Amino acid sequence: MPSHLSKQDAAAGPVRRDPYEVLAISRNSTDQEIKSAYRKMALKYHPDKNSNDPEAADMFKEVTFSYNILSDPDKRRQYDSAGFEAVELESQELELDLSSLGAVNTMFAALFSKLGVPIKTTVSATVLEEALNGAVDIHPLPLGLPICRKVEKQCAHFYSVTITEEEARDGFVCRVQSSDKSKFKLLYFDQEESGGLSLALQEDSAKTGKVKSAGMYFLCFPVYRLDHTVNSIAAAKDADAAFFKKLDGFQPYEITELKAGTHVFAVYGDNFFKSASYSIEALCAAPFMEEKANLRAVEAEILAKRAEISKFETEYREVLAQFTEMSSRYAQEMQAIDEFLRQRNEIHASYTTAPPMKQSSSKWRNKGSIRETKEDAQVRDKKPSTRDRPKKKKWFNIHLKVDKRKPC
Repeated sequence: MPSHLSKQDAAAGPVRRDPYEVLAISRNSTDQEIKSAYRKMALKYHPDKNSNDPEAADMFKEVTFSYNILSDPDKRRQYDSAGFEAVELESQELELDLSSLGAVNTMFAALFSKLGVPIKTTVSATVLEEALNGAVDIHPLPLGLPICRKVEKQCAHFYSVTITEEEARDGFVCRVQSSDKSKFKLLYFDQEESGGLSLALQEDSAKTGKVKSAGMYFLCFPVYRLDHTVNSIAAAKDADAAFFKKLDGFQPYEITELKAGTHVFAVYGDNFFKSASYSIEALCAAPFMEEKANLRAVEAEILAKRAEISKFETEYREVLAQFTEMSSRYAQEMQAIDEFLRQRNEIHASYTTAPPMKQSSSKWRNKGSIRETKEDAQVRDKKPSTRDRPKKKKWFNIHLKVDKRKPC
């Protein structure tokens, strides 16, 4: 397979391998094939299993980087058309395995998540390895009977559901809710010939009203899921993108129907520090024929609206560019008018024989007159003190001159 390389990549450092080559898949691979290849290789080279192997760590980074390109439809299309040059390398978001982070890193990740920064997490390599080796406890999940439990962070509860041929034709739904808004993942596993389980589908919990929920719908026709992280990352780059990219994460499920038999689901605790409370329920879709029709109709309208919004974005960007240009011209024209009027006023003021007034002298003159006025007012208002008042003579303080030589 040919490798796409840019001149910048070649000069900047080591040569990047073709993402298809890294994941050992063909260029026409489906999304499901890309995910399956990534999960197998990520499990093989995960740092938890290769703590003292730097080559495995580099390979894990390369596998993750390749998957981040090929798992995103837009980035995959950009790469297929122009290679790494068309892909915004700085925007590549990594999926974090919280079980492999230390306490400090987990704290920072939780803080950024609280601030609204989209942080994608992945299922713990330990959980995936135990499932692949068949070393997990699986509990039966009867149809129509919800089960409420609490799962520890970065751990999983596994459930098995058995459906008949008729139930498979009618459709099948598995839903999980958390009333305390815990973060979790709903997982679906394929059963390997060796008896182990390999991850096939993953649905992250999302806020729906007063709860967080996730669901998988196998209704024998294409059903779509909405990846909210796509919109969050786009909105961080452009305020308008929060609207125009809102439906970009609206993508079809890789699996549309299940065959009769036993199927394995799991609920994975995705909180940063605490356990996740949840209720899981498996349902046959036979009693929900009206809901199936409504779902199919509304998702068709959403797809039509997405195409309409894409065209509207082009028109909006053009008008916005014109508005920005007009706003800039408005400010320039206003500034030009003010300048012409200022020049006109100066010309009017020049029609006089009087010498121009000096602003500085008049300023000091005004200050001097103000100071004199204040001093006069202080003199008028000043009352003589008791020391300055002349002493009045009283009648009993009459000064008499007596000649002591003459007898009285």
